[in-house]
Amino acid sequence: MAPRTATAQSRHIAAPAADRRRAWLITAMIVAFMVINFADKSVLGLAAVPIMEELDLSNSTYGLISSSFFFLFSVSGLLVGFLSTRISSRVLLFVMTAVWAVAQLPVLVAASVPTLMAGRVLLGAAEGPAASMSMHALYKWFPPERRALPSALQIGGAALGTLIAAPLVTWLIAGYGWRSAYAVLAVVSACWALLWWRVGHDGPYDHRHDTATGAGGLRLPYREILLSGTVLGSIASAFGAAWALSLSHAWLPAYLRTQLDMSAAASATAISVISGLGLVLLLTVSPFVDALKSRGVSSRWSSGAVQSIAVCAAGCAMAAFPFVDATGPRLVLIALAFGTVAVTIPLHYMTTAEVVPPAQRGAVFGIVAGLGTLPGLMAPFLTGHLIDTADTPADGYTTAFLTAGAVMLTAGALALAVIQPERDARRLGLDDGPRP
Repeated sequence: MAPRTATAQSRHIAAPAADRRRAWLITAMIVAFMVINFADKSVLGLAAVPIMEELDLSNSTYGLISSSFFFLFSVSGLLVGFLSTRISSRVLLFVMTAVWAVAQLPVLVAASVPTLMAGRVLLGAAEGPAASMSMHALYKWFPPERRALPSALQIGGAALGTLIAAPLVTWLIAGYGWRSAYAVLAVVSACWALLWWRVGHDGPYDHRHDTATGAGGLRLPYREILLSGTVLGSIASAFGAAWALSLSHAWLPAYLRTQLDMSAAASATAISVISGLGLVLLLTVSPFVDALKSRGVSSRWSSGAVQSIAVCAAGCAMAAFPFVDATGPRLVLIALAFGTVAVTIPLHYMTTAEVVPPAQRGAVFGIVAGLGTLPGLMAPFLTGHLIDTADTPADGYTTAFLTAGAVMLTAGALALAVIQPERDARRLGLDDGPRP
């Protein structure tokens, strides 16, 4: 199929010169952005036990509060994805982070179910586009062949956020009460927003600057892009990973404390170790994927298969650990179940980017992120319901983890079967032009 022509020639906009120091400064800022993002996500789960005790919440009510984070999460990801074609990444990330700060405030005024839910809904709406839009901003500073490491670092910020948040937030909760964690996160978010406004700029690989071949204006029907096997498979792998991640944020701290009888400090340490595993895997897989591609291995196997197998392996560990009695092996399986999926996130963006014109990348990233994170709306509430309706909480947790394992195995297998970036790029007419 012949390459498509641009529907409209982009008006020339002078591109800033490539600046490696500026590119890595932006990378550092975005890593910090993701650290704060995942600290915000984690705070409710880390404070779950004292919050449930103080407000006398059932597991179902707590699960509903946790799921409320995702009420507008996917919708906002979709909407902001389309806005990213018209609004700069500098403005989008600044507004998102400023809203994060505001979202922490309701519980400081009055702690109740309505204020907890209001804060989580607002926070979710502002964090829905965070991963996809920060990745989109990062891609503007690096050419396609140099995106693997920055992408891994960006998602590494998520693992680092949980790794740092677990002991720090637990220390704040133990020493100053759970509200103090919300107050500190509000201040940190506001400080990042002000610093980003000063240093954050769109880079030379913004599609508006790509006029040499007209690629900046190339557009394809969204239906054709979204129904390609690569995009559908990328959504599937993200869906499987998101199921595990949503359980990790909402229920893993409570599970470790109430079912494995860990202290708050021991639970925080375990969560940090799991996040550390995710970070190590991210930094290891990135050069591995680059090495495979440099040797001519197709994207289907170098990045598509890796993300798919990671979700499947984590699903197997998820289904197995409730049936292991020995503490050491159980904790190893828990780490694999919740830590291995970290590698999926940057890779599913990379495979998606290979079949999307640059001018539509932000919008498609928003759609993929919005659909891929839908488990956050279902998994926490479903888990709380299963715990409340089971004969014992242990039985409820077991059923919840078995369900998660089945979802993850199905999602990973689907992704493995249909992610084929080279085939889909040819079909869409992108293979003869510059890759996004």
